[in-house]
Amino acid sequence: MADAFIREDVAPFLADDPVRRAWAMQGEVVRDVAGRQTLRVKLGGAVYYLKRHQGVGLTEILKNWLVGKRPIVGARNEYEACRHLEARGLTAPRVAAFAEDAAPAPARASFVLTEELAGYEDLKVKTLRWLEVAPTPIEKRRLLMRVADFARRFHEAGLVHRDFYLCHLLEHPDADLELGVLDLHRALIFEEIPRHWRLKDLAALLYSSLDLPVSRLSWLRFVRVYTGRPLKEVFAEDGAFWQDVYTRALKLYRKGERKSLTRGNFQP
Repeated sequence: MADAFIREDVAPFLADDPVRRAWAMQGEVVRDVAGRQTLRVKLGGAVYYLKRHQGVGLTEILKNWLVGKRPIVGARNEYEACRHLEARGLTAPRVAAFAEDAAPAPARASFVLTEELAGYEDLKVKTLRWLEVAPTPIEKRRLLMRVADFARRFHEAGLVHRDFYLCHLLEHPDADLELGVLDLHRALIFEEIPRHWRLKDLAALLYSSLDLPVSRLSWLRFVRVYTGRPLKEVFAEDGAFWQDVYTRALKLYRKGERKSLTRGNFQP
């Protein structure tokens, strides 16, 4: 085995050969795409999510490198991102186990087993209810400020998500608990986040909110909280960056319209 982390409480379920044992586990399939499957499993009375990766093949790896993308070849990305966030006090699924075999990257089998974030609801589900029952201004402002603060701390921790949509941010009914984040299999960790990656994360977040009853003033509040600086100063020094965020979000929205992924509520 190339590498493994097995927490003591789940070791009895993965002993001897963790990769083989993980592939033998049964559970509710919640996602199944080429080379990757996610199951909801119960071990010892507790609920976990098991993500199994089965090599993406050399062609896929080369295709990603040729277009300037870092290929995701296994579960290590999610394992490292979750542990990185936990070490910095941000809420993400806690890793119970991770292992990968010793095969070459194109055929490498790997998995990550994470605890369920019990009681949390994704923000896409929560905010879509706003289209039926409008939130109070206080409720809307409170959530926006929480999202902005979490996005700031997430990026300050050196991570980019690469799929930073509302559906991957979570809120707990207990207002004292912070927001959480999941689906980190494409996340990248940097000493200092390049402009390109920060822009893509923020544009994805804006895009996923454009159908909601969120005003331009709310977006400006987001920028104020995210940067921690006066808006006059932000737009004087970084106006081009935030304009690029908006432009990219709009392109994503138009693409979503063509694929019937948006509701058509947004009018620029």
